[in-house]
Amino acid sequence: MGRTSARGRRNGVRAARTAQGITQAELAGDVGVTRQTVVAVEAGDYAPSVYLALAIAQRLAGTVEALFGEASEADRPGRGDEMGVGL
Repeated sequence: MGRTSARGRRNGVRAARTAQGITQAELAGDVGVTRQTVVAVEAGDYAPSVYLALAIAQRLAGTVEALFGEASEADRPGRGDEMGVGL
């Protein structure tokens, strides 16, 4: 099976990792992947498997949704008025 692309997808892994003072190498070792995989996940170049996303979230004391979830509809530019937000 080939590499899964997540090009253009933003996530909160880097922010959560640096907030805890953990290096990429430490996170990689803790979740059982290479440092290069962590680099690719943080850059949005690789979509982690469900199991890897869960391991990363657990290690960073967060949730998969918080680290990898999309912004809510109301947070997207030009969408608030369509959703009836602010009425």
